Amino acid sequence: MELRHLRYFITVAEELNFSKAALKLYTAQPSLSQQIKDLEEDVGVKLLNRTKRKVELTEEGAVFLEQARLTLAQADKAVAMARQVAQAKQQQLRIGFVPVAEMKVFPYVLPNLRVQSPDLKIELLSLNNLEQMRAIQKGELDITFTRHNFHNEEIESKFVLREPLIFILPADHPLAKHERIPVKALNGIDFIIPALEQSGTLHNAILDFAKAQGIEFNIVQTADNILFNINSIGMGLGCTILPGYIAPLTMNNSVIRPLDVELPYLDLYVSYRKNSNSTAVQKFIELLTKVFYLDINRIES
Repeated sequence: MELRHLRYFITVAEELNFSKAALKLYTAQPSLSQQIKDLEEDVGVKLLNRTKRKVELTEEGAVFLEQARLTLAQADKAVAMARQVAQAKQQQLRIGFVPVAEMKVFPYVLPNLRVQSPDLKIELLSLNNLEQMRAIQKGELDITFTRHNFHNEEIESKFVLREPLIFILPADHPLAKHERIPVKALNGIDFIIPALEQSGTLHNAILDFAKAQGIEFNIVQTADNILFNINSIGMGLGCTILPGYIAPLTMNNSVIRPLDVELPYLDLYVSYRKNSNSTAVQKFIELLTKVFYLDINRIES
């Protein structure tokens, strides 16, 4: 039994005339008669008495008509509610991000997006790379900004920007007197490193850099967030390496110095689901592309 059978039956029951019902349903009368016959077979009782002169409901048919109307009404309600949810989702954009996006991406994209879509509800969630990856795979995020390229069969990832790392140290640190610090002078210095759990890419980039230069830091503090990392330098606990976007946030009692070798770079990627039909996602990516010239060919494996 299908919903169309119920719609056909209700129309015939209301018209009590197969010809009129067929015209109203835009179908042929023989086809309509067969549909009603199939319905009666499925139900197992006779719903209509038919003669050449008239059509009338049986007692069973009258009861079935009442319930059929309720069923169709509930089905229509279900469709309407599903469409309302879909429409609401079209007016919502959930974006996960690592801190650099907050400073170097959002100010150049979100204002224009709000002008184009003033009713769009934008939810910004500061999450680490792993948390964002899990959330977008579950459909809990529409867009992510991470240090990882998630590009696969389900997720589209595009390169957004590349950012240099900077070396930060207390203003009264002995190495602060150098205009360009010899990298070998970093061997054994007290060092504050971002936590692996919260900033895995940065954490590993720092350790890989130290290994490549043949030096070893004396790690005295692990920082769970960027602000604590910066404050720890200000308190004189040690030196650190952080992304370049941090520079404006450094304190008066800390300084930035270049090394005699180049520090690593960190990449930022935007990711979203390939099967997304969200107009909000499409608009956001279009605006992002205009600002940052996103190029799928720049995605790294």
